[in-house]
Amino acid sequence: MFILYLLPLALATAFDLTPTVKLPSGANVIGSSIAGIDSFKGIPFAQPPVGQLRLRPPRAIVNQSGNILATGVPKACPQLYLPIDTSNIPAAALGLLLNTPLVQTVTNAGEDCLTVNVQRPASATSSSKLPVIFWIYGGSFQFGSTQIYDGSFIIKNSVQQRKDVIFVAVNYRVGGFGFLPGKEVLKDGSANLGLLDQRLGLQWVADNIASFGGDPDKVTIWGESAGSISIFDQLALYGGNHTYRGKPLFRAAIMNSGSIIPTEPVAGPRSQAVYDRVVKNAGCSAAADTLSCLRGTDYTTFLNAANNVPGGSIAGSYLPRADGSSLMKAAHLIAQEGSYAPVPFIIGDQEDEGTLFSLTQFNLTNEQQLVDYFSDVVFPNASRSTVQGLVDTYSADPSAGSPYNTGLLNNLYPEFKRLASIQGDIVFNLQRRLFLALASVAKPEVASYSYLSSSFYGTPILGTFHATDVLQAFGYIPGIPAASMQAYYISFVNTMDPNQGTSALLPKWPKWSAGKKLLNFRALSNILIPDNFRDASYEYLAANIAELTV
Repeated sequence: MFILYLLPLALATAFDLTPTVKLPSGANVIGSSIAGIDSFKGIPFAQPPVGQLRLRPPRAIVNQSGNILATGVPKACPQLYLPIDTSNIPAAALGLLLNTPLVQTVTNAGEDCLTVNVQRPASATSSSKLPVIFWIYGGSFQFGSTQIYDGSFIIKNSVQQRKDVIFVAVNYRVGGFGFLPGKEVLKDGSANLGLLDQRLGLQWVADNIASFGGDPDKVTIWGESAGSISIFDQLALYGGNHTYRGKPLFRAAIMNSGSIIPTEPVAGPRSQAVYDRVVKNAGCSAAADTLSCLRGTDYTTFLNAANNVPGGSIAGSYLPRADGSSLMKAAHLIAQEGSYAPVPFIIGDQEDEGTLFSLTQFNLTNEQQLVDYFSDVVFPNASRSTVQGLVDTYSADPSAGSPYNTGLLNNLYPEFKRLASIQGDIVFNLQRRLFLALASVAKPEVASYSYLSSSFYGTPILGTFHATDVLQAFGYIPGIPAASMQAYYISFVNTMDPNQGTSALLPKWPKWSAGKKLLNFRALSNILIPDNFRDASYEYLAANIAELTV
């Protein structure tokens, strides 16, 4: 029996199924290995943000030691799957169910969640000095975790191209746990906690990634959706200071679907209403110190209070907001002034970004209701005439809407395709173009490359919808788009140029500033197209960006 007990350990040792890495602190991280990939999942990088550390900036672990078993499924931070307060009754009922502590437990979510995953080629050693990809997930700043992201395909592809990389994914607080606004939060210095979690994760990489075979001087930050917006915010944090112990934390950036999102400040009226509602929901309204009261409530009480907030649109309750400390100003002003880290970047979108966010607004059957929706829900700080002017730049003809190039087809309800077109532009497609235009003036010396993906053209109702690029960039769906995107990205991570070392079979990707051209990823080919679609809407958005805040 004793021999049988030792057999699994002996086999694991013989086939190197339990790779171990010693950190500079002395801690031993024990991972797993399969098919040439070493994985270390759920490594703590911060003290648990629980009790009196709830709703505070993350704190680094002091003297990390002992054995860290990094072989299981990492815990996700508390999730806000669907806002409970919504005019859509079925969605509200579903939100009540999904946001319960039971579902949070089943999906392995909880407050002690600040961990990183590290994956590497099994051939890597502490002297390899491989370039590092630092992944930040999306989820509307309300949900998401490292659980569903695996860098194995990217790593294998990099090895095949002889341009090995290491993949790191970071967990950060979302929803009310990570982005609670309000004047009380501002005064306490506890705004934008999710962004600060990401930054501490980057500092952990700077301190420890060399032990895994990575080069802390060759880090590329990469994210999608809210993760992509977070990438811009990491460029912008602390007035663009991205150094730690005198060295840059990253040297390049990739943004998939997201960049500058103009939001009102942490203590703005809309933001304060969210804080006040959470305080009321938690039973803290009568407390002398309402923020301290929120920290003192039990997990279930705070979870339910934070998740019972307005939502259900592209303008959620929880977003990064200017606090004058971490984010100095609104995102568009930061871009305009050039007060962000000067690193080369790739940025792009899906052609039909807005369709996924427009599936439930069946009550929008005419232009009047469409304007009401944007005035009341999305842009409450803008005048009605400004909102009307934006809507007027979009044709009422469904054949002009999203999913694009589908004629009169796919119009789920009377205003669906028009709504989808506007929502996709004001958050993603045209904001991307605005960021590029501002960046080309503020930092003309910084290289930028941009793309548009049309690879899911023909998908009923949705087209090439939001987040489809994740399936391809991670290699979950093989094909020409996946192979192309990974080839460009791996070259960029290694050289800061997507063309250097990339197959001559792929078109050369020009800098955006060279002629405002986009690399258009299609199902069976890649072509270059001009970045000038819906130009009247772009000009209007750019001229009124200060008023069109969420």
